[in-house]
Amino acid sequence: MSDTQAPAKWRPVTEESRPARIALIAVALVGLGILVLAPLAVVFAEALAKGAGAAIASLGNRDAQSAIRLTLLVAAIAVPLNAVFGIAAAWTITKFDFRGKAFLITLIDLPFSVSPVVAGLALVLLFGTNSLIGGWLVAQGFPIIFALPGIVLASVFVTFPFVARELIPVMIEQGRAEEEAALTLGASGWRVFRTVTLPNIKWALLYGVLLCNARAMGEFGAVAVVSGKIRGVTATMPITIEMMYNEYLSVAAFSLAAVLAALGLLTLALKTVLEWRHADQLAATRRH
Repeated sequence: MSDTQAPAKWRPVTEESRPARIALIAVALVGLGILVLAPLAVVFAEALAKGAGAAIASLGNRDAQSAIRLTLLVAAIAVPLNAVFGIAAAWTITKFDFRGKAFLITLIDLPFSVSPVVAGLALVLLFGTNSLIGGWLVAQGFPIIFALPGIVLASVFVTFPFVARELIPVMIEQGRAEEEAALTLGASGWRVFRTVTLPNIKWALLYGVLLCNARAMGEFGAVAVVSGKIRGVTATMPITIEMMYNEYLSVAAFSLAAVLAALGLLTLALKTVLEWRHADQLAATRRH
């Protein structure tokens, strides 16, 4: 470059021009509006199409009430189980060295790659009436498939990775030094977990529990296979919504969908508050 030639204006490679930034933001907002906000608005609009009174009355329907109770019950069982399983899996992977660790991590991620319908079918083949285990359980008066235990098992399977996947990066980041120091000072294993490990992972644990809860309440595929869709008995909220919509009970279907969406939005709000107030503690989960 000659001395008389003006140097090009320097700009960081990661900084886009103002028109480019505006265009990218506009594309993101349009996509968000079409794919998320518009369907959500339609759900609430259809629920209130005949007035708030009709929507509330439809939620008083016996089938709707049963679906709400069953969904909350399944989440209340599946989420604590996955919290325990997730903590145990994360502890095993991050605190011990053993052969097959990579394979165990792959197994934890398996529900992400397997279709929920396939998972439900596998449970039917394993615990169905025609199977050895399932037939014996039915004979003892403890059916798994087309009953609450099957729905819980399906929900636990599809939501299993959420807690473990949030805890593993945090526990890797923290290392083992504090636990080893506590053990050296004579603390028991349970006391080390309660006073050292748990305080360090509590926000990541809560974050994973919120994600797990949202998925457990909204799961359809695996639950639809194992539940049998028995109205008022094994029909969760997503299944009841589908049944009502297919029967042209639009207000009832969309009112129940609005309740499910509201529960999801509440979970999202709690997740956002958690990220905002405890960003430092959660940052480790985003570095892996």
